[in-house]
Amino acid sequence: MSIRVQNLTKLYKQQRAVDQISLTVEPGEIVGFLGPNGAGKSTTMKIATGYLSPTEGTVEVNGFDVRTHSIDVRRSVGYLPEHNPLYLDLYIKEYLRFAGSLHGLRSSDLSRRIGDMIELVGLGHEQHKRIGQLSKGYRQRVGLAQALLHNPPVLILDEPTTGLDPNQLAEIRQVIREAGRDKTVLFSTHIMQEVEAICDRVVIINRGKIVADGPLSQLRSAPAREGLVVIAEFEGNLAEPGVLVSLPGVERVEPLEHGLYRITAASNTDLRAAIFRLAADQNLTLVGLRQQENSLETIFKELTK
Repeated sequence: MSIRVQNLTKLYKQQRAVDQISLTVEPGEIVGFLGPNGAGKSTTMKIATGYLSPTEGTVEVNGFDVRTHSIDVRRSVGYLPEHNPLYLDLYIKEYLRFAGSLHGLRSSDLSRRIGDMIELVGLGHEQHKRIGQLSKGYRQRVGLAQALLHNPPVLILDEPTTGLDPNQLAEIRQVIREAGRDKTVLFSTHIMQEVEAICDRVVIINRGKIVADGPLSQLRSAPAREGLVVIAEFEGNLAEPGVLVSLPGVERVEPLEHGLYRITAASNTDLRAAIFRLAADQNLTLVGLRQQENSLETIFKELTK
């Protein structure tokens, strides 16, 4: 496995920034790492890159322990921190040449990689500028090019799409997808659409502990804390919508549009069979009936509030 975290704890004096977490990320997986500010995401990522030392537990990246083989870990990782550190007085190519030389890239191979990365992240029209002349979105692209430059097997990206406009977002999403074909990608974001568009799997951390870990489809299909939600569609509005409220286990009924109702159970009760029987008994024409999946935003709010 490319990233293996086991019983990881990080203390800052008495504060547990990360509290006994364990997770693995397999080769070729793109994993979204979510959590509120201060939840422990960046701390975990910094430990996985060798930037910080763990207080307890172990972290292995590409088979190397971050404590005993930190140089091998850094060779294996492409890292874009949350606050993208760039030398603003350098030109883009000049900066990438410097970054590549730190990874041992030389001469024609380095020039080729710089050209490939500039094209990949969409810096072609800006490549002759100083970094200080770039917008925030283009600076993020420079940081991503730096992370990919030495062709690492593992990418750790902390808020990689910060400051990008909608067109740039689509382009960078595609870059991350392409990278995920032959790399392990762990990235954090607060943009839920980003996770839904890119990720194979989602890990949610809150107050230093992992509170959810699984494929997005699995998280969506899990019962919500407020109860299962069913969308029922009838042929026209019901003359007495109160008949739905009278069903055992129903907590709330919300009319959505013509003939469409959102019905929430008071507990994790599947209401579909009861609604079907009610329609048959009342001679109502039931056009559609489906259980509503939880949105990622709803799941996030429930697990981190």
